[in-house]
Amino acid sequence: MSRILALIIGYFFGIIQAGYIYGRLHHIDIRDYGSGNAGTTNVMRTLGKKAGFITYFVDMLKAVAAAVVVHLLLGRFHRDIEVLLFCYSGLGVVLGHNYPFYLGFKGGKGIAASSGVILSFVPYNFIMAIAGFCTFMITMFTTKYVSLASLSMMLAFFFEFVIFGCLGDYNMGTGNLLEAYIIVFIITLLAFVRHRENIKRLAAGNERKIGQKKS
Repeated sequence: MSRILALIIGYFFGIIQAGYIYGRLHHIDIRDYGSGNAGTTNVMRTLGKKAGFITYFVDMLKAVAAAVVVHLLLGRFHRDIEVLLFCYSGLGVVLGHNYPFYLGFKGGKGIAASSGVILSFVPYNFIMAIAGFCTFMITMFTTKYVSLASLSMMLAFFFEFVIFGCLGDYNMGTGNLLEAYIIVFIITLLAFVRHRENIKRLAAGNERKIGQKKS
């Protein structure tokens, strides 16, 4: 039951669509512009850097807020599986962000929300947050592809989570640890699913780079 509650809590935080709300305040539906999603990159390209940064931080912080609520309501009574509950709340946030029911299940791509999920594990392992930030920034500045940087960060997060789990950072039994691995894998997989068109463009060599004008 605690797992389901964590997932539901995460989902209802996830449906707070910062990009969509910001767009509506400026009398547009952000999903009618650019790539058609309500995420940070599309908001930045459509409404400017300020709008993009605001969207990113709200979408990131909602995952952290969900983890805090899960900790207060559930985690402190289930210390042995708190990390697992954070995984479920994180999955809920990403699902809510990507597929908000009140917007016809048409939201963002989940990267900002996923970065918040990574940040929510800081009390247990701060290295993953630092490594995620470094992976994203290095990949972005060397390749100029936001999508590739985002996917690199997510892939690194999955492997880091597994490695630190094997090292005993989360203090969970084998069964719960395996379950956590599966949930984090699903979060990572969702990022790749939502970026499938970007992956096709990367493979074809026509993905837009930072600063590149739309042809």
